[in-house]
Amino acid sequence: MSEPVRIRQDGGILEVTLDRPKANAVDLATSRIMGEVFAAFRDDPQLRVAVLQTAGEKFFSAGFDLKAAADGDAVDGDYGVGGFGGLQELPDLNKPVIAAVHGMAVGGGFEMALSCDLIYASADVRFGLPEINAGTLADAATIKLPKRMPYHVAMELLLTGRWMSAEEAHRWGVVNEVLPDRDALMARVWEVAKLLESGPPLVFAAIKETARAAEGAPFQEVLDRVTSRELPTVDTLYGSEDNMEGFRAFAEKRPPVWKGR
Repeated sequence: MSEPVRIRQDGGILEVTLDRPKANAVDLATSRIMGEVFAAFRDDPQLRVAVLQTAGEKFFSAGFDLKAAADGDAVDGDYGVGGFGGLQELPDLNKPVIAAVHGMAVGGGFEMALSCDLIYASADVRFGLPEINAGTLADAATIKLPKRMPYHVAMELLLTGRWMSAEEAHRWGVVNEVLPDRDALMARVWEVAKLLESGPPLVFAAIKETARAAEGAPFQEVLDRVTSRELPTVDTLYGSEDNMEGFRAFAEKRPPVWKGR
């Protein structure tokens, strides 16, 4: 049996592949592995961006492994350092993560995609939150989905459990782009990943921390925290070589060379 999580590094890009036939469902042990993988990605200064994909054709992920639950995995058990799927609750993840979604993203599988910064999908993707039909709560989706799309549409998905196509997800802004097939999907995802790999890592970190600080907080309060350099990543950015390099490169009309320091 193959490993449930495979990783591949290409320069500063980490590719993470979930491979648990037949539906890429996630049990507690797999979630803990994914948390370790993404925590290592977070802490490695040589890695700039991560791509999350899954193996197989039919399912991106069916979410929590109900067969494992029947064998004793508790729904409220130990998912590991990053929470469900390794990303949902991982603290201080200040690097971009891209989801490459192919096949059905169901329940927790949809929530894993929502835990990424950018979502690209192939045209045949369907997103669903069927938890309502099982009398349970899609907790992470209930928190995250209304932030990515209009409230009334998010509530319809949560309250009815209906399916949403990739095109509809794109129309509401949940998905960044829809590609015709898997090959086109992965080509586009790697194009974006290479672009981000070449970008300023300290700025990316400051963007992600500022965005987190802004959740549920008044605009002026967060802006004051940024301008006073209270946020650690912002303080690091404004005192960095990269910050000055950006100014110099602009003045000298050349591409900047980012060092991450």
